[in-house]
Amino acid sequence: MPTGQRLTPLAAPGARFDSLVAHIGPNPRFVTDGAAAAATSPDGREMLVMTSGFNRYAGADGKIVPAQSGQYIFCYAIDARGSRWLQTLTVPNSYGGIAWLPDGSGFVVGGGLDDNVHLFRRGKTGFVETAKPIALDHAAGNGAEVKPQAAGIAVSPDGIRALVANYYNDSVSLIDVTRGVVIAEQDLRPGKIDPAMAGTPGGENPFAILWTDPTHAWISAPRDRQLVEVEIAASSVRVVARVATIGESTALVADPATRRLYATEDNADRLAMIDLATGRLVGEPRLGLPEAMVTIPLAKGFNLNAIAILPDHRLLVTMGGINAVALVSTEADGDATVQGLVPTGWYPSAVAVSRDGKRVFVANRKSPPGPNPHGCAPALAIYRGQPDACGAANQYIYQLEKAGLLQFPMPSAHALVATTLQVADNIGLDAAKGRTTAEARMAAVRARIKHVVFIIKENRTYDQVLGDLPVGNGDPHLAILGQALSPNHHALASQFVTLDNFYDSGEQSSTGWTWSTAARVPDLLEKTAPVNYARRGLAYESEEADRFVYTQQTMAERHATNPKLSTDPDLMPGPALLTAPDGDKDDEQNHGYLWDAAIRAGLSVRNYGFSDASIYDADAPGAVPLVREPANTRTRIHTPGDRLLAPRSDPYFRGFDQKMPDYWRTLEWQREFAAADAKGSVPALTLLRLSHDHFGDFKDAIDGVNTVETEMADNDYSLGLVIETIAHSKAGGSTLVFVVEDDAQNGADHVDARRSIALVAGPMVKQHALVSTRYTTVNVLRTIEAVLGLAPLGLNDSLASPMADIFDPALTDWTFTARAADVLRTTQLPIPTDRFAPRVALAGCGLRDAAYWTAAMKGQDFRTEDHLDTNAFNAALWRGLGNGPQPTERTNDDLRTQRAALLTATQRLEACKQ
Repeated sequence: MPTGQRLTPLAAPGARFDSLVAHIGPNPRFVTDGAAAAATSPDGREMLVMTSGFNRYAGADGKIVPAQSGQYIFCYAIDARGSRWLQTLTVPNSYGGIAWLPDGSGFVVGGGLDDNVHLFRRGKTGFVETAKPIALDHAAGNGAEVKPQAAGIAVSPDGIRALVANYYNDSVSLIDVTRGVVIAEQDLRPGKIDPAMAGTPGGENPFAILWTDPTHAWISAPRDRQLVEVEIAASSVRVVARVATIGESTALVADPATRRLYATEDNADRLAMIDLATGRLVGEPRLGLPEAMVTIPLAKGFNLNAIAILPDHRLLVTMGGINAVALVSTEADGDATVQGLVPTGWYPSAVAVSRDGKRVFVANRKSPPGPNPHGCAPALAIYRGQPDACGAANQYIYQLEKAGLLQFPMPSAHALVATTLQVADNIGLDAAKGRTTAEARMAAVRARIKHVVFIIKENRTYDQVLGDLPVGNGDPHLAILGQALSPNHHALASQFVTLDNFYDSGEQSSTGWTWSTAARVPDLLEKTAPVNYARRGLAYESEEADRFVYTQQTMAERHATNPKLSTDPDLMPGPALLTAPDGDKDDEQNHGYLWDAAIRAGLSVRNYGFSDASIYDADAPGAVPLVREPANTRTRIHTPGDRLLAPRSDPYFRGFDQKMPDYWRTLEWQREFAAADAKGSVPALTLLRLSHDHFGDFKDAIDGVNTVETEMADNDYSLGLVIETIAHSKAGGSTLVFVVEDDAQNGADHVDARRSIALVAGPMVKQHALVSTRYTTVNVLRTIEAVLGLAPLGLNDSLASPMADIFDPALTDWTFTARAADVLRTTQLPIPTDRFAPRVALAGCGLRDAAYWTAAMKGQDFRTEDHLDTNAFNAALWRGLGNGPQPTERTNDDLRTQRAALLTATQRLEACKQ
């Protein structure tokens, strides 16, 4: 897997795994993704499994097929022998909310973006939706231009009413199920209940609801780390209690016999226990591996996310972070013990049991994608949605990751020992204990290296850029951004190490940036990202913004940054970040990033473009000006969105803005670096964002850097200049540079849709070496940590191996010279003539100009990342850059041998179609 773990879903004796095949629609063989919730009927004889994922399917014409592109509800009959599929139903949208009516005659579903509730009743041939959905009547969500989102739902014991969690409205709606109307709505924020408490955090992002008796219900409010108790009357809802939790509460379940409520806590790996008789929190034990197995410290990242109760009152808890379900016993004093683990599919997110407790059912969100030779060409990632994704090929990353249902008999005590050991092996526990050789080599590197420069770029696959290298497992036919446009990428890979078996851990930008900076993704981001990227509502909740609001800014700073933002003091008060990882030590809220660890360790950090809250859309209020060298006029550009990074950020460095060439960003970095190098004060950790390989804004881009070719070449030359500058500096002998793409979502690759580029340069890095060890984003972070002497950020990097085999401590001398691709001659960038690389023929139809790309991209929106019609963009890009017909076969062939013949055979043999 691209996280460094392995999957063995059939490890439990008698296990059976089935993909969640739709069985309905124009393509009944369509396999769904994003399994998010499971609910067993009151009599225990039926089960519902619901998706809240991407689930977009394109037809032969490349357009989305609405009848196949909703969210799915799978209905099963279950007993001690297993499950039997009965029926599949669909709703346009959902976000985790599904609940049975108490008599089993039907169920309700929260409609997600549609801000409504669907009611299904049992008919003669199965379940049928009744009348039209119940509208919740929200005009908008609370945030910066966000929409409502109906999430969790629960039905009253008498079956007449239901409570719905309004995830982006920070409220709950009480509805009359029989009449199909809203009875009441209660805002859960303290300031909206009592004006004297204005600006007090509380009750935000209500996610799950559990009705515990005829007049009381509990709601998980993860942003404010609360469990909220409400009292329900005939026509009103009233908040009666708030219980603080260490982590972000998500899934809820209650055991009627013991009168205990349980809640999973995201970002803390904890299980909250509430005594329903008193409303008191009786315990928050942290769950992980069975205690006897823990031989090395294991940090956060187990990602507890769903619970089921067995007849003997033990719990089954899914752990998305280790692809397992845990058998947990609880104690009256609030303690808990993990008795064993069973491997599952990738990212389990729902669990249920048969009535007698002898059969377990676990649904998972996704699967490894495999190759995507007909995947997205170089396009923008999907900021507010990619509904058409990669067209008829259906090879966008989220379309290739599929959901499944695992079922197995409850393991015997003996079998549970074996499955638990298998989970330990899958996550690499034993391997982590035996890395003395790697650690010894890293100690030698650490003794010399004092500075690390960490560069994150945007969205490219290995084959797209490096597929035409003379060495390595690259497909030159897919290298549409190859040697002619990226000579410095090629030089770095050739001069140092070619890593041809490297994988990005994140699917796309929101998860990719979090994996790249924290080595893990919290559960709520796993839930949010595919829904957001399918244009099903929700916001891009990453890079330290929630609901498009940088909450670590003060209210005044937020409004100064975005004058259109509401000044309501109850709009996400406080600095909490819903989807930012916590630090492992002392449960430090939202401080689980690489820079947090470096700052805690007393290391110097300088930031160029990370966590940037600035607005670069020229037409928007608060937009910062487009200035090439803002330091000359002291024009502040960067607006910090992170409290710790704020004083450590270059105010003149421009973040993500495709109108601006990376060349000018590099000059600004060089200005500060030269001063620091002269004074001997180069930071221990430099964070540098070079984003022009993302592409866009061709019409408004400056300096003639206004085509895909010139933007790629600009990014490439800028990267080369950074490496060259360091190589020739006083700090060059003690500096390592690591370069990654945040994700690989916008390119094709014959090995895997997540295979991407990783480059390392500096002293002690091997030279002219091909390293085919399987590495991931997590390994890069573990290597940086090892070099800087930092403790792991979370579970994944605590188990990962540093990339020791790319180093040779005997190699201390190094150099690098940047070369500009020939296409940059067409721009107005001030590049000296002697800087240009020898001309290399373009792989496709030759050079296109700005008019070509402007026409080809007519109607696209490049104001911010991931906001466009990607299908049309991808098609235009392949026509402009591709070599012959776009490949479709998913081969995963090893192309490391006979490279010269392969490269020759791939040269274009047909005339370009203009």
